[in-house]
Amino acid sequence: MILVREWRRVAVTVTAFTIAHSITLAAATLGFVNVPGPPVEATIALSIVLVSVEILNARRGRPSLTARLPWLVAFSFGLLHGFGFAGALAEVGLPQHAIPVALLFFNVGVETGQLVFVAAVLSLIWLLRHAASQLFAAAFVKRAFDRLDVTIAYGIGVVAAYWLIERTTAFFA
Repeated sequence: MILVREWRRVAVTVTAFTIAHSITLAAATLGFVNVPGPPVEATIALSIVLVSVEILNARRGRPSLTARLPWLVAFSFGLLHGFGFAGALAEVGLPQHAIPVALLFFNVGVETGQLVFVAAVLSLIWLLRHAASQLFAAAFVKRAFDRLDVTIAYGIGVVAAYWLIERTTAFFA
């Protein structure tokens, strides 16, 4: 949402992510593919670090593939994240007869949840910008929100980097 500002592009990007994770989630849950959890979790963390770097690069005027074709990157990351979701579903322990219906409703729930979250965040940002522009000069509000994006990117990056290090060092423990 930080890289892609327009609602339509955000919706397409979120949907691409959901389609991709649905593919790998189904493949892993149905036993067509088996990927060990720890490397998947470390790679998911790495993908989040990459997104934070992409946000910072875009704010510095160096947009990349992620900024130009966010749906493609989201689709790629979705394939990876689907394996992570499969691990979470495996821990729940679904009965064999319920797997197809569980996958369908899980994916519908994830897509709906993502779109509702995006709508809520974009609405909140719009409301905050509108309220702030009524109280302060427009240039001040724009600079403040630009700095907020950078702050969020660093926060996301630090947490994801910690998670990456934690998951990677777990391989050797």
